[in-house]
Amino acid sequence: MAATTASTGELPKKIWATAVMWLMVAVYGVPVLWFLLSSFKPAGELFSYPLTFFPKHPTVKGFTQAWTSFDVAHYFVNTLIVAVSATLLTIVASAACGYALAKYKNWWVKAFTICILATTMLPGEVILAPLFLVVRDLGLYNSLAAVVVPSVITATGTFMFRQFFLTVPNDLLEAARIDGSGELSTLFRIMLPLSRPIMLTLAIFSFQWRWNDYIWPLVVLNDPSKYTLQIGVATIVGAENVNWSVLLGASVLSMIPLVALYLVFQKYVMSADIDAGLKD
Repeated sequence: MAATTASTGELPKKIWATAVMWLMVAVYGVPVLWFLLSSFKPAGELFSYPLTFFPKHPTVKGFTQAWTSFDVAHYFVNTLIVAVSATLLTIVASAACGYALAKYKNWWVKAFTICILATTMLPGEVILAPLFLVVRDLGLYNSLAAVVVPSVITATGTFMFRQFFLTVPNDLLEAARIDGSGELSTLFRIMLPLSRPIMLTLAIFSFQWRWNDYIWPLVVLNDPSKYTLQIGVATIVGAENVNWSVLLGASVLSMIPLVALYLVFQKYVMSADIDAGLKD
């Protein structure tokens, strides 16, 4: 009887919790759905009165014009090169740095860790000018390398790997060293496979950061043929008029890789087997 009463008392709480969740879905989902459906509307239908939620005459003209007339395909390729290369280099650099900070016990390593974490408190705009000067002096200005190289080292990625490697038992590393494994071999053959959830999580974040980056590519790129997707989409907005159907189509196209990346890799993010290879 008591169990039945308790379960009956929890039922209103579950109903309220479910109602709040569906309310949040509506608050965040309806604008996104409106945005997606509007990308299939002709230009004249976007501002017709009364406003309609569903397109009366669906069309993909905005997508085709964005992909061909406004060279979105070329911007897409540039952004893909930047995002993929920056993501791979970020994972390798962050893993190596996180491994060193987690498994080497020296006072200066701890001090260096604090300095790295302190950089997360600085807004990106603070280092924008000195970073531009460094890129210019290295001769990387107006190249895709200027977008990739400064984004390789991230304090967030280093901290993620360091915190994960701290949980890896030192006995596993000692066993590898006894078997003659060097530090690089230990990192790439043991530590990186164990840190697959962190790698995939950082890969998703890094790819998203580089794909959506606007300010830094705008600063270091001057040639329209090297523009990334976010700058290319911004060029669709004219000084006097805006082709909204093309702008919406290009914006939806820019979202597709991020959504696909998350749907493919999100199931691996929370899986980990730290104790693999260890015996009691």
